[in-house]
Amino acid sequence: MSVPCRYAARSCARSVRSSSSIRASASFIQTTTPSIQRRHNATAAASDPKIAGIVDQISHLTLLETADLVSSLKSRLNIPDLPVGGFAAAPAAPAAAEEADEPAPAAQEKTLFSVKLTAFDAGAKAKIIKEVKNLLGLSLVDSKKFVESAPKIMKESVPKDEAEKIVATLKELGATATLE
Repeated sequence: MSVPCRYAARSCARSVRSSSSIRASASFIQTTTPSIQRRHNATAAASDPKIAGIVDQISHLTLLETADLVSSLKSRLNIPDLPVGGFAAAPAAPAAAEEADEPAPAAQEKTLFSVKLTAFDAGAKAKIIKEVKNLLGLSLVDSKKFVESAPKIMKESVPKDEAEKIVATLKELGATATLE
């Protein structure tokens, strides 16, 4: 036999072998599929047709659509996000109930503040722009725009001592700043 004939014979033999294995796997699928279908039909018949329709619709959603569905259901039904592990947070619930029985402590002292630039003197504008540039790390142009757009919050969630230093520095330069 020549080389092309051998190649044709081998490929023919491969196709015969694969077709017989396909037939065997197809017969296996046909024998196992009815039990799967019976199981599926049994659960669908036992449940409400309305629920079965919803399940069918959900099963046809993509992964992104399913994620959107879950998030919208959580927001509509007020379901909190559970930490990974789910049951690890269960013992914390009784402790929260015990804390609810105790009276609330007096108002806690605020530790983080926002510094707001409210106004500035026109004569001290250049000094204030330089200070804002140093404090916020902005460019000179951005610092100028920031100062001119006062009143505006400069920094948020700043510890009290640092916030008081910033306010004192700005007052020395001729600006008025407040803590919020």
